[in-house]
Amino acid sequence: MGAFSVRDRVEQVLERLSDPALDGTLACPTVYVETARAAADAADRRRANGVSLGRLDGVLITIKDLFDVAGEVTRAGSVALATEGTVAHSDAFAVRRLRAGGAVVIAKTGMSEFAFSGVGENPHFGTPRNPLDLSRLPGGSSAGAAVSVARDFCDLAIGTDTGGSLRIPAALCGLVGFKPTQSRVPRTGAYPLSSTLDCVGPIARTVTDCEAADEVLSGRGETKFRPAALQSLRVGILQGMVLDGLDREVAAGFDFALACLKDASVSLADVVVPAVEGMRQVNGRGGLVAAEAFELHEHRLAGAVAIDPNISARIERGRTIGAKDYIYTLRERQRLLGEWQGSVSEFDVLVMPTVPILAPTFRQISTPEGFQERNVLLLRNTSIGNFFDVPAISLTLGPRHPMVGLTLIGRRSMDLRLLSIARAVERALEAASIET
Repeated sequence: MGAFSVRDRVEQVLERLSDPALDGTLACPTVYVETARAAADAADRRRANGVSLGRLDGVLITIKDLFDVAGEVTRAGSVALATEGTVAHSDAFAVRRLRAGGAVVIAKTGMSEFAFSGVGENPHFGTPRNPLDLSRLPGGSSAGAAVSVARDFCDLAIGTDTGGSLRIPAALCGLVGFKPTQSRVPRTGAYPLSSTLDCVGPIARTVTDCEAADEVLSGRGETKFRPAALQSLRVGILQGMVLDGLDREVAAGFDFALACLKDASVSLADVVVPAVEGMRQVNGRGGLVAAEAFELHEHRLAGAVAIDPNISARIERGRTIGAKDYIYTLRERQRLLGEWQGSVSEFDVLVMPTVPILAPTFRQISTPEGFQERNVLLLRNTSIGNFFDVPAISLTLGPRHPMVGLTLIGRRSMDLRLLSIARAVERALEAASIET
């Protein structure tokens, strides 16, 4: 990551952001021209003097539109919040850590309104196209974050993930997205969707880049990062609904990934986790996200400023979720967390397709019915990681299957172990892509 001159890199990115063919203003509706230049100059001075603030010193970062920046209104992709005009008094905790580590924050990235969609559409501020296929969406809710990395507007993008909002767009745009264990990165100053499930993490081109971001965001300090030994791994292939109705290309990509692991002498075994079906049944009462989003936004639903109707319809679902159902869901989730742990204890990681479908086209989500159908499918697999509060990472399968992601799910609070395994798997996938 980074360039010989950080200032030169900033100027190159600013030029790219102004190119309408690259959807720069849609992916990055707020650009920090002068502060990015100043931060780049400071990084160059440190480099000239042999001083480093860490692995992100001089690295260009974008941040999702829901992170507070001192002196700005935090919009979270919403005209309603922009109109209310509440100004942040300080940077979000994650942003402060990034700046303290020398990162150059160059832009804020576009997102689904209130982060409440896996599709990535935003009718208020515009939706960037998927760089791999301009007829398709990038996925969400961290849509602009993924596009900013794929279009080389930055080295790393920082977003949030409540049901897959980092991993979905990463998978659909050929990138790596990492959702940590929730408590790993403080969420102070990140506008919430669900206080129970929200997580902060990165989208990048490689696992190593995600690990560098995690080092700074988590405040854990520098550690030696090595790929795990694949031959010693026990990998469970998650069965059940995560494999239902896969698009043909997704199925082919998943088979390719499993073949790579088998060729690398990984120990593979199918695993059925009953807690996943338990999650589906519990969420049948309405789930946690809609209830918590409704509590937060009820007063805005009848306001004078319009909310994306696809988003307001999802928030409205929370109106019918009573206290009894909400408390039941919280209690059952705690029980299922223990059940999950018991079912997966013999495995180092579980694997599954990140999403069961390819990136939807703009035409496919042009009706409320089409939007809802694709949104449910996009979130189906990834929401498992949030419900069970386990670290999960989506890897790209490279040029053979560029819009298909492979998810690795680790054990709770063993984020570094998951990243180490993911780096080894990434290497195996890269080698197989080169050979074929």
